Amino acid sequence: MTTPPLAPVRAVPVADGVVLGRDPLVVIAGPCVIESESHALELARTIAGIAAAAGMPFIFKASFDKANRTSASSFRGPGIDSGLATLARVKREVGVPILTDIHEPWQAARAAEVADVLQIPAFLSRQTDLIAAAAATGRVVNLKKGQFLAPLDMKHVVEKVIAAGSQRVFVTERGVSFGYNNLVVDMRTFPMMRGLGFPVVFDVTHSLQLPGAGNGVTAGLGELIEPLARAGVAAGVDGVFLEVHENPAKAKSDAQNALSVERLAPLLRELVQINAIVKAASLATAGGSR
Repeated sequence: MTTPPLAPVRAVPVADGVVLGRDPLVVIAGPCVIESESHALELARTIAGIAAAAGMPFIFKASFDKANRTSASSFRGPGIDSGLATLARVKREVGVPILTDIHEPWQAARAAEVADVLQIPAFLSRQTDLIAAAAATGRVVNLKKGQFLAPLDMKHVVEKVIAAGSQRVFVTERGVSFGYNNLVVDMRTFPMMRGLGFPVVFDVTHSLQLPGAGNGVTAGLGELIEPLARAGVAAGVDGVFLEVHENPAKAKSDAQNALSVERLAPLLRELVQINAIVKAASLATAGGSR
């Protein structure tokens, strides 16, 4: 018995040399939130070098506002004006595309002036007006699957983007609620969502959160990032999403489930190798079935 080939998906160009849905595997990485302009620039340059050495196209990710923090006293970021100025400088000086999340429809057009990808947070994945506003900008839209949604429920979310006049969309898995204060990733999710016809990304680090388990701060299982990332790529995703920090213990958001920079290079090399095996096997199977 042979493994079925991966379902074909629409190619979604993000920037020159960065295309989701086609090889090579894409890495989306950066700090959870913009901590300072200098920090974002330094981290972006470091990750860009590591990704280039691994042969992976890179999209820099950071939030200008984390509007869904556990506690009202948690650090949220610099805000839209300062945050977008920082992201614009990263884009200009490091030469990488930008992904950032939006929480309200009015933010879409503002963020689209800088960001190549507008991200719909998982908790807001049913917010029709937010999704439509993001799609209307013409930028690529990253739809994070809600922790409360089944994989095929994303069909209706994708259709909201299409109804708004865009097919520049991909879907990201970040785990599903599993009892209290826990998330689990069902590897069946990836082929199921890929069957919708659009690229699928695996948000590895957010999938290792323990929501609400940290007494006001985010708890997580960052020590399990590597095995979970390997499993996701083996399941046939088009990209991986990683929150990366030079000192996760001091990160201002998601400290317990961020990947340290020193662990990034060996992980990306492994993921490239796994991806090559998966895609070669899929091509061989597809060729033999003709």
